[in-house]
Amino acid sequence: MIRCVDTHCHIQMAKFDDDRDEVLRRAREYLEWIVVVGDDLSASRAACDLSGNGVYAIVGFHPYNAASLKNDTEQELRKLIAHPGTVGIGEIGLDYFNEFCPRALQRPAFERQLALALELDKPVVIHCRAAEADTLAILRTVSGELKSCVMHCFGGDVPFAEQCLELGCYISFAGNVTYPKAIDLQAAARIIPIDRLLVETDAPYLAPQCHRGKRCEPAYVVHTLNFIAELRGTDNEELGAQVVKNAHTAFHIPNQ
Repeated sequence: MIRCVDTHCHIQMAKFDDDRDEVLRRAREYLEWIVVVGDDLSASRAACDLSGNGVYAIVGFHPYNAASLKNDTEQELRKLIAHPGTVGIGEIGLDYFNEFCPRALQRPAFERQLALALELDKPVVIHCRAAEADTLAILRTVSGELKSCVMHCFGGDVPFAEQCLELGCYISFAGNVTYPKAIDLQAAARIIPIDRLLVETDAPYLAPQCHRGKRCEPAYVVHTLNFIAELRGTDNEELGAQVVKNAHTAFHIPNQ
């Protein structure tokens, strides 16, 4: 069986309330472990509650929720960062595509959480949508200081990928890389050094092409891995083993 991990999912969401145990069972059948990611205090707390037995948590404020990051909520976030199941801070970053939160609030929240990651020596998981220039500019201010940095659900082109790599980032691909029209994403997936490559589902979003239109779940990450292996002309078992190794390194999770 192909070894793999799902480095980013949101199975604490209500869409999984009816069958979360089954989703976790299928994940454990196919995957070595998964990472459940928060986007505000409530979702982050739920991620921590799910941690254990092959589940790890990432906690933080998504750019959509940047306005909620204040002194009191930061103190609560610190408690969640200290949770034994937490392996990083995220997903944090910038999103100018929908701009549900003003840019003037997104940027300081991003910088504030990066500062927390530096202070507490935690990896970060970055959300970037239609905000490449500002994301890179902010990351350059901490380049070389972060414990590690993952560009989650990479949505850019080769030049953006190359700039992220120059900053030492891992690049994580979700199911949208399998979509027929995702030419830029596929080109980027071909050139990422094998020791910087990660895969994820971002479940319940972005199910790979073979399940497109359905709710995504962690077990589906194997389809994305297989697609990228074929794209790169690589054996899928070898790529899976390398991705697992990369994930352990990125999130500083010891091999069991």
